[in-house]
Amino acid sequence: LLAAFAEGSAALTGCLGRRARPVRLCQACHRHYRRLLAEYGDIARAVGNSSESHNCAKSILTSDRLQIVVTLSQFFNETWEAANCANCLKNNSEGLSNSTVEFLDLFNKSLTCFEHNLQGQAIYLSPNNYTEVCKNCNETYKMLNDLYNNLQRMNRQGGESGHSAHLCIDVEDAMNITRKLWSRTFNCSVPCSDTVPVIAVSSFILFLPIVFYLSSFLHSKQKKRILILPKRIQSNASLVNIQEKYS
Repeated sequence: LLAAFAEGSAALTGCLGRRARPVRLCQACHRHYRRLLAEYGDIARAVGNSSESHNCAKSILTSDRLQIVVTLSQFFNETWEAANCANCLKNNSEGLSNSTVEFLDLFNKSLTCFEHNLQGQAIYLSPNNYTEVCKNCNETYKMLNDLYNNLQRMNRQGGESGHSAHLCIDVEDAMNITRKLWSRTFNCSVPCSDTVPVIAVSSFILFLPIVFYLSSFLHSKQKKRILILPKRIQSNASLVNIQEKYS
C-alpha cells in the first residue's frame, strides 16, 4: 500500500511540476490525481477493517507525529481544489467536460491564427504593426472571448461539474494569455456592442446643462420683456396726456 501511494505521489508531483507553465494541470494530471485518490482510499479502508491489514494501514497513517501520507494527501487535495479542476472535468472526473474541450479547441485555433499571421507580417511590416493579426484573427478571438464569458456565467449557476466557483486554472490561464497577446502585444481591440447606446446617453447627459441654461436664459429674457412692457405703455399714455393739454 505504501509503495503504491509513493509511486502515485511521485507521478502526480512530476506532472504538476511539468505542467506548471503554461498551466495545464487539470487536463494533463487528472488521471494521476484519480489514481492517487484510489490508492489513499485503499489505505483508509484498510484502517477500518478488522483484518490483518488494519495494523499495517494504521501504522502508515497515524503511527507518528508527522503523518507523511496524510500530509501529502492533504497537500494534493488542497492544490487540486485551489486549481478548481473540478470545473474543467466531468462529474466523475474521468475526462474534460464538453465545454472545456470546446474552449481549448478555440484557444488553440486562436494561437495558430496569431502565429500564422505573424509569419506573414515578419517580412513586410514593422515588428510593432500587427494589423493583419487583428484583422484576420478578430473573429476567432471574439468567439473565444464570448465562450469564456458564457462559461463564467454558467459556472456561477453551477455549470456542468456542479461546482460554483472560479473556472479551472487551465481555462483562466489560457484566456489571460490570449487577452494579453491581443490587447498588449498586438494592440488589438474588439468593438463593444454597447458603444452606441453609451455614446448616446453620454451625449444626452453632456448637453443637459446647456439646454438648462439656455432655457433659463430665454425664460428670464421673456420675463424681463413682460416687466418692461407696462412702463412703455405708461410713458406713451403720459405723452398723449401732455399733447392733449397743450392742444
